[in-house]
Amino acid sequence: MTRQPGSFSVIIPCYNYGRYLRGCVESVISQDGVDVAVLVIDDCSTDDSAEVGAIVAADPRVTFRRHDHNVGHIATYNEGLEWADGDYTVLLSADDLLTPGALARAASVLDDRPGVGLVYGRAIRFEHEPPPIPQGAGRAQQWSGRDWIERRCRTASCTIASPEVTVRTALYRSLGGYRPDLPHTADLEMWLRIAAHADVVYLRGGAQAYYRVHQSSMSRTEFGSALADLQGRKASFDVFFDNCALEPSVKRGWRAQVERALARESLWRACRAYDRRRLQSVSTDELEQFATATYSGARKLREYYGLRMRRSLGPDWCPRVQWLLPSVYVRRLRDRIWWYRLSTSGV
Repeated sequence: MTRQPGSFSVIIPCYNYGRYLRGCVESVISQDGVDVAVLVIDDCSTDDSAEVGAIVAADPRVTFRRHDHNVGHIATYNEGLEWADGDYTVLLSADDLLTPGALARAASVLDDRPGVGLVYGRAIRFEHEPPPIPQGAGRAQQWSGRDWIERRCRTASCTIASPEVTVRTALYRSLGGYRPDLPHTADLEMWLRIAAHADVVYLRGGAQAYYRVHQSSMSRTEFGSALADLQGRKASFDVFFDNCALEPSVKRGWRAQVERALARESLWRACRAYDRRRLQSVSTDELEQFATATYSGARKLREYYGLRMRRSLGPDWCPRVQWLLPSVYVRRLRDRIWWYRLSTSGV
């Protein structure tokens, strides 16, 4: 079937999210002004996902597939990318939602700017009911792919939740699928890979998606620890640097930024474990080992001295005196600046 120009393929992987699936699909097929086709892939769920999938597939724009055995989320993502035939592709977990007008806003950028490969905006986090938000979008903040990557290297962070992203399908196909050896952070490596080949646009104002936060999400179960998150991000940057075609000097500089940022964050998380009496659930030794193994200058960082000081004080005193430590206020200010930049420019 011939699709209209500016058409969207929306892939919805689902595993035991039957209770959320109908709302997710409705948030897509209710989008105004766009030609949309939806593929729901049930990865052999044990709940009522199959029954709900059959119901939503009554809409001719929705196709439903069910695996006869569980193949995992990365294989499911890549199956969806092979199916996609629209001009633009969205990968939307079954527990998330698009905001009204999200696809039309993304299309308006991609239609007019052929050098842009990826568009994203804000993803509003919620737990039970999505909050009301302004639906308009301000101006599009365009970044060259290299500048966007360099910004990611400064903080070694992703800044993208995933449902708020739209990618040119042709670019997705040309770069290959998500990597199964990066189960936690394959999306980060994908965004870096895309930015190495195209410009990136952040839509300021409003929001593009709702990102559901709940106890059964993979970010809270399989990949919920601080150390797992840091290790996953390091693996994604390592894979990207090992395979991208950037100049060796640029790679070295950016890799050093990533390693330093990850080491600082790891040591700071260890410090906060003392401040918040979380030593039973957070291994400060493992976080310190990660930092020193990742960055050769870790023992010269302020966060390293902060961790040593907290260890000398002991877990009983740290929560009592943390408000006397300048590092707490410096970090709080840095975090606020980071969040402000993220909300205004997407980086």
